[in-house]
Amino acid sequence: MENMNWPDMVLTPIGRVVSSLDLPSLKVGKKSDELEPSRGDVRGEYDKIKELESAIELFDDQSERLHGIEAFSHIVVVYWPHLIKPEDRQLTQVHPMGNREIPKQGIFATCSPVRPNPVLISVVRLLSRHGNTLNVKGFEAVNNSPVIDIKPCSPHYFHAENMVIPDWMPGR
Repeated sequence: MENMNWPDMVLTPIGRVVSSLDLPSLKVGKKSDELEPSRGDVRGEYDKIKELESAIELFDDQSERLHGIEAFSHIVVVYWPHLIKPEDRQLTQVHPMGNREIPKQGIFATCSPVRPNPVLISVVRLLSRHGNTLNVKGFEAVNNSPVIDIKPCSPHYFHAENMVIPDWMPGR
């Protein structure tokens, strides 16, 4: 790899997730190139997560950084899947959502949490703010996941016309 003279990449958590989700919905299987669902129906789990309420607790006093966030119905949360082991980040293909009936896809064609750099994003409904705590709905992050950043969700910035996704992807 060519030396790009990039500065060191350092991520510092700004907060943590408080959720009833204690385990990730997917785990690395016995074969090093597959993910398996840890529980039955993965699509059913996604439906439950859409209704799940959780919180994002920010560290220190973040009131100036949060000023105005209440005006948005949705926020984009950037977080780190802290339960994924570094050695599991070597996967190149997975069965989406652990479903062996779906042909393997490249990691970058899925939303798998097992990635070379496991920085995950989620758009969630913002229910309320109380001090440094944001109450949200529909967040799939597990309890104590480090939160890296928060952005307001705006159709101006997060817009795609004529989007096409494969049939196996949830939300179709």
